[in-house]
Amino acid sequence: MRVIFMGTPDFSVSALRALLSAGHEVIAVYSQPPRPAGRGKKDRPSPVHQFAMESGLEVRHPINFKDQKDIDDFSALEADVAVVVAYGLLLPKTILDAPKHGCLNIHASLLPRWRGAAPIHRAIMAGDKETGIGIMQMEAGLDTGPVLLEKRIPIEAADTTGSLHNKLSILGAKAIVEALDNLTALTPTPQSDEGVTYANKIDKAEAHINWDEKAEKVKNHIHGLSPFPGAWTLINDERLKVLAVKMDDRTGAAGTKIGDPLIIACGDKSLSVINAQRAGKGPMNIDDLMRGFDIKNGSVFT
Repeated sequence: MRVIFMGTPDFSVSALRALLSAGHEVIAVYSQPPRPAGRGKKDRPSPVHQFAMESGLEVRHPINFKDQKDIDDFSALEADVAVVVAYGLLLPKTILDAPKHGCLNIHASLLPRWRGAAPIHRAIMAGDKETGIGIMQMEAGLDTGPVLLEKRIPIEAADTTGSLHNKLSILGAKAIVEALDNLTALTPTPQSDEGVTYANKIDKAEAHINWDEKAEKVKNHIHGLSPFPGAWTLINDERLKVLAVKMDDRTGAAGTKIGDPLIIACGDKSLSVINAQRAGKGPMNIDDLMRGFDIKNGSVFT
């Protein structure tokens, strides 16, 4: 098929790579414009933009689709379909209707649960046991279109947003190739009006850990915000990001270190820290982190 690809972050690259490997003709790639990044704050192309350039593909990055020329240029491509995954712009109806088979979105949740910007984070933070990928026919509403194909996977106890992101990126790539291979045979299934939830964008203000909550809820909070922005706590006036934990049955006063190398009590049970990050340093496993980090049993995290 003649495919327009629209995506921006790392999550989207797997799908673009899979479409090329499957033999589809990617006639143009749309991605967010290069933005300042790194210490020098130099403009850096998005991961999709970078991969597309390395693959010899044309890359376009309109600010929005309010300019008629951008709409006309898109329509002039005469694409069979547009594949959209974490692109970062709302698409007007003129764009959605331009390709022969419309625009298909790779969405990282089991719709209608977790429509919106941060479905992977929110699924883990809510304690969901299952998630997946939906290939959705896009329409004007926010992730409201009918679903053509769905793939499910469990959310494991050790999963963080980082690990689940990688699993779903690969699953989404496989799903979109399958969907395009069988496009005329797939039946769009309207989303249910029941069970609708919205995955609001993550606010850094959410990242402070509340040790008074039950351990399972605290674990979900930590894993849902790992690796970014990273759930944090204070110890001796130093901010510590906690990136991975496991459940522990020991009990104690909430927020207190009750065991080694770093076991912290919650509202009911406790959590054993696996990976964490001190201010100004990189992520470390707990044994490496605790060398030279004197936190005695009985110390209180706030």
